[in-house]
Amino acid sequence: MTAAPKRTIAIGEATIELARGADGRFALQSGGDTFNTAIYLARAGLNTAFATALGDDPYSDAIAALAKAEGVATDLMMRIPGRLPALTLIDSDAAQGRRLHQWREATPARDLFELPGWGGIAEALATARLIYFSGMTLSLYSNVGLGRFLAAIELARKAGATIAFDGNFRPRDWKADLPRTRTVFAEALKRTDIALPAYDDEAVLWGDPSPDATIARLQAFGVGEIVVKNGPNSASLAAGATREEIPVPEVVTPVDSTAVGDGFNAGYLAARISGSKPADAAQAAHRLAAHVLRHRGAIVPRTGAVMH
Repeated sequence: MTAAPKRTIAIGEATIELARGADGRFALQSGGDTFNTAIYLARAGLNTAFATALGDDPYSDAIAALAKAEGVATDLMMRIPGRLPALTLIDSDAAQGRRLHQWREATPARDLFELPGWGGIAEALATARLIYFSGMTLSLYSNVGLGRFLAAIELARKAGATIAFDGNFRPRDWKADLPRTRTVFAEALKRTDIALPAYDDEAVLWGDPSPDATIARLQAFGVGEIVVKNGPNSASLAAGATREEIPVPEVVTPVDSTAVGDGFNAGYLAARISGSKPADAAQAAHRLAAHVLRHRGAIVPRTGAVMH
C-alpha cells in the first residue's frame, strides 16, 4: 500500500469576522491569521489541514464548511459542545485606518492542547511535511498547552517536518507582558526552520533597530531561513549563503490590508514546498500579498485568485 503524501498543517484559530464594507455595512465572514494562510496554501495545490477547536454552533459549522470548500482538511478541527468561536469586528475609515476589536477570551481554540483528544493532534503533527503557526497561535495557550504544543512540534521536527513560524506579535493578545512573550517566542524559535516575521512587530517586541538586527537575532536562535517583511518596501532574506533584499515588484494602491501578511507567508511557503529557491519564493510571496491587498477581506474571491 502506498503511504499517503505528507501534508502541511497550519495551527491556530478560525474566527467569526464582521467586516465593514465600502457601503458602511458589516458583512459576516470567517478568518484568522493561520486559517487565512491555510486557505491560500490549499489554493496553491498543497495538501493542507488546519488544526484548531471549534464549537458545535452554526458559526463553527460555517467555518468548517469554508475550509472544506477551499480544500483544507478538517479532520484536525476538534468540536466542543456548548462553545462558540471568537468574534472579530473589523472597522476602518479614512481618518483612523483599519481597527480590530476582538472577543477571544472563551474561544475553544485556547483549549486545543488540553482537550481529551489533544494526543491525536500531536500524532498528526508528527506525520506532517510542514507545520505553520504564529505568535497569535502561541498567545492562545496556557503554559500547559504551550508545553504540549512545543513538545509536539519538536517531535515532528525530529521526524522530518519543516517548522515555519510568523511572530505576528499583538501586545493585547499577551496582555502586554513582554517578558513572558519573549520567553515563549524564544522556545518556539529554537524549534523553527523558516521564520517569516514582520519587522514592525519585531521592533516592538525585541527592540530591533533594523531588519538586519532581526535577522541576526533569529540566526542566533538557530533559524536557518528567514524572511523579514518590511511593509510596502521589500523583504529581507537570509537563507544559507543567500542574503539579499527582495523589492516589491510593483506599486499597488491598497484597498484593504487584512491578511496581506498571511498571503505573503502562503506564497512563500507554497513556492518553497514546490521547489523554488528562497529568492524566487519571496517574489511569489510579494505577488500574492499584492493580490490580497487589492481586495477587501482576508480571502480573495476564487474567481480572482492568482497564486503564483
